Amino acid sequence: MSGFFEKVDKIKPAFDITYKIVLFLCKLLLIVDILITTMSVIGRYIPFIPDPAWSEEVVLTCMSYMAVLAAALAIRRGAHIRMTAFDRYLPKGLLLVLDILADLCVLGLSIVMIVVGWKYAAGLGAKGTYVSMPKVSRFWMYFPIPVAGVAMLIFELETIYNHLKKIFVKEKISVKEGEA
Repeated sequence: MSGFFEKVDKIKPAFDITYKIVLFLCKLLLIVDILITTMSVIGRYIPFIPDPAWSEEVVLTCMSYMAVLAAALAIRRGAHIRMTAFDRYLPKGLLLVLDILADLCVLGLSIVMIVVGWKYAAGLGAKGTYVSMPKVSRFWMYFPIPVAGVAMLIFELETIYNHLKKIFVKEKISVKEGEA
């Protein structure tokens, strides 16, 4: 069984790269948000700096992407809010089973986000346009949901894999020379 886990461990760099890409996108979106908001606010008070009509919608769309992508990042780090008040009173095996159950539920949510989010983005979103930018489809406003669903799916698969690895593979503790 450990041979299977050794083979799957070789794709860990793919999870790391996915995490770095999503994190980079969040950072980029935050920078865009800050720049557009700054230009918009300053543009209200300084006459020669423009205050574009589209700034509010673009900022809100960027925030939508950041919110759902950051939630996906939190899955990989195990940083989501969780009820841990009773963890010290429950057996470790039961905690692991409950963690796997919770992760399977989030995995299900990610699939719903991909399927339903895509339906909304391609259906409802594709039919409308931004008020201040009539040439830009509202598809981009709904698109963060399936994108985050894909990221959540990837990170949940890794998390569930790590749980299963804890169950089936007993880590060997190596002792360095001179330590005992």
